[in-house]
Amino acid sequence: MVSQSKISQVFSYQNWVHAVSGAAGGCIAMSTFYPLDTVRSRLQLEESGEVRSTKRVIKEIVLNEGFQALYRGLGPVLQSLCISNFVYFYTFHALKMVTSNGVRGQQSAWKDLLLGSIAGIINVFTTTPFWVVNTRLRMRNVAGTSDEVNKHYKNLLQGLKYVAKTEGLPGLWSGTIPSLMLVSNPALQFMMYELLKRNLQIFTGGEMGSLSFFVIGAIAKAFATVFTYPLQLVQTKQRHRTNDMTNTPSTSQQAGKQQTTPSMLELMVSILKHQGIGGLFRGLEAKILQTVLTAALMFMAYEKIAGIVKMLLKRSA
Repeated sequence: MVSQSKISQVFSYQNWVHAVSGAAGGCIAMSTFYPLDTVRSRLQLEESGEVRSTKRVIKEIVLNEGFQALYRGLGPVLQSLCISNFVYFYTFHALKMVTSNGVRGQQSAWKDLLLGSIAGIINVFTTTPFWVVNTRLRMRNVAGTSDEVNKHYKNLLQGLKYVAKTEGLPGLWSGTIPSLMLVSNPALQFMMYELLKRNLQIFTGGEMGSLSFFVIGAIAKAFATVFTYPLQLVQTKQRHRTNDMTNTPSTSQQAGKQQTTPSMLELMVSILKHQGIGGLFRGLEAKILQTVLTAALMFMAYEKIAGIVKMLLKRSA
């Protein structure tokens, strides 16, 4: 049986502090760099045509749809991100506390890597339905988007109900397999970060400033993003259900109940066939900018918020 102390560690207020701080930090960062995420989604969902730069897409969106279009769907994204970050940060720190047995120095890079992967898997199964609906919500009223999306995806809750009704559980968890594989993203980031950190400390004699940590963190995140980007692109397409990739007749594209989401392998093969290797990296520029900047700001805000909350809790104790 699970001991009382283990249960108390799982529901420790410190885990709640980390979870709330992570959720708040993620929302602050996403709100700041959301236009880059909008561009990334647009580029990933394009099927043909020239590969456009982030700057050009932002300009086209503002001129054709207005400045507010850069922030379309921000509300549901923040709701989903808040839930996702809360689950991830809470699970990771709860696992870390339970497995440490209260002994400092017992954590290792490989152990943190394992716990982060477990937390990522739990997060995927818990929050995928929110991201499925989010991908469709942010494409509402965009040229080429079906009437089905424009009509039935007006907010997060309504979207969840509609997907559950028309597509069932498989629809709500579209893109789960790529998401599970993308648990490798933070793993790759962590491994690269530690490698760069060790070598830089040897080079500088152990002296590293805040800028050094920021730079190697950015490089590590960029490294992880490049290696896992094709999976992220396929995940976005699965969640949006781009039926053109399956060569389905256009007359059936409105029949939501008859549509089937193409598998990850089918999507990759189709992209390579019609767009070449470059198609697997469409929107990468915007993704790297958004990911690196958002991750840096998120962790900075997370650490600040967590520090303030812990300080206030100590004072009130």
